[in-house]
Parts: sequence; C-alpha cells; structure tokens
Amino acid sequence: MEITQFICRSDNFGVLLHDEASGLTAAIDAPDAKAIREKLDQKGYKLDVLFITHHHMDHIEGIAALKAVYGTKIIGPEREADKISGLDEGVNEQSGCKFAKFDVKVLETPGHTLGSVCYYFPEDKLVFTGDTLFSLGCGRLFEGTAKMMFSSLEKLKALPDDTKLYCGHEYTKENARFARSVDPDNVALINRAAAVDRLIAVGETSLPSSIKSEKAANPFLRCNNPDIRRTLKMENASDVAVFAELRKRKDHF
Repeated sequence: MEITQFICRSDNFGVLLHDEASGLTAAIDAPDAKAIREKLDQKGYKLDVLFITHHHMDHIEGIAALKAVYGTKIIGPEREADKISGLDEGVNEQSGCKFAKFDVKVLETPGHTLGSVCYYFPEDKLVFTGDTLFSLGCGRLFEGTAKMMFSSLEKLKALPDDTKLYCGHEYTKENARFARSVDPDNVALINRAAAVDRLIAVGETSLPSSIKSEKAANPFLRCNNPDIRRTLKMENASDVAVFAELRKRKDHF
C-alpha cells in the first residue's frame, strides 16, 4: 500500500492510500476537496473510496465535491449517518469494510464525537485514527465523556506495537510541549520531541508514528505511569480520573 500524506486547510492531514495491484485509491476524510484533487492529479489517480472518521466539518467538507468528480464511494460511521451527507455505507465494528483486497477493521472510538471510528488495516499494519488518538496527544471531548475516550484509547493501545499511526491533524509539536509538562523526565518523550522538531524544521511532517512510540511517550496512553501520577498529585486515583485531569489540563494549556 502506498501512503501519501499532505497538509491542507491549516493543520489537517490529507491522506491517500493507493493499492498498486488493483489500481484503486482511497482517502481518509475530506478536509479540502481542492487539495485532495490536486494531489490525485499529481499522482494520476482517481478517488474510488473515501473513509470518514467523524462528522466534524473539517473532515467532511470536501465530500460532495469529490463525489461529484469521481463518483467516490463514501464510507463512514453508521452512528453518524444523519450528520454525514452523501454517506453510501455506514459501518461499525461488526460490519467492518473492504478496500481492494484488504479487510478493514472498524474500531468504534467514541469520545471526540459519539460516533467516531478508526480504520485498522491489519495486513499492512496501519491505523487511521482521525481526531481520537493524535501523535503525542488525543482529541478534545466535544461529545463523549472521559471514560468513553479512555476506553477508546485503550482499544488503540492494544493494537500491535509495530502498527503505523496516521491521525487527522499536525499537532505533534504542540502536543510534545504539553506532554513534557506532565512527564518531564521521560527519555522516550524527550527524544521524540527532538526528532519532531528536526522534521518540522525541514518542512517534513511528524507522521507516521507507531503504537509502540505512543505507548512510550504519549501521556494519554500512560495514565497508570507513576511519574505522571506524581506530577498530577494523583498517585491513588483511577486511570480514568488521571486521564480526565490530563485532558482538562491540555484544554487550558
């Protein structure tokens, strides 16, 4: 699978997936139809499938324009079908879905929105997390609860360590600043933050990350870590309570 990612709008990631064997191309979310079309034209591809992670406008705004040009099949969370105009196939964990020869596992990950989903390609060890799990961070709780989001992140944390992570926004540099404020002595985090700084400085993106890297450096996946708990003065709190406090602090960071 060939993965092409690019920044659009201001900090959204556009992501194209191209299967050379079938010639089919998919995109993850539709933040900017013009930018996606330009990238498709550069590659000489058309857009066969569009996977939507959640209903927020900066992830669905390009659906109508892309569908009009390419006749694209729109796949997205069944639970948000009433909020995603043009949806052709509503999916959930039981249904899964397909792209070319690939079986795609749908992970229901409520928290950022109630119907948010992630798309996991086990054969290629790829996961597309939208605004649920970010590199060194996680999404805000616009609709769900801390308990919901914590459970969703635990589901992603359980994926194989070598799974490559692609998320919806380029927030890694800012996320690293917050992460170091609550986990300042974490060597894996210090090294990751430095690597991200180098990438951003030369115009590269910070992705892909990996589940292994996030487990080592992302505070939202480390709610049971004693150092983070000491920083928060929450040594005896539940993991969900620690997560809620981290999310609250990040909201006001």
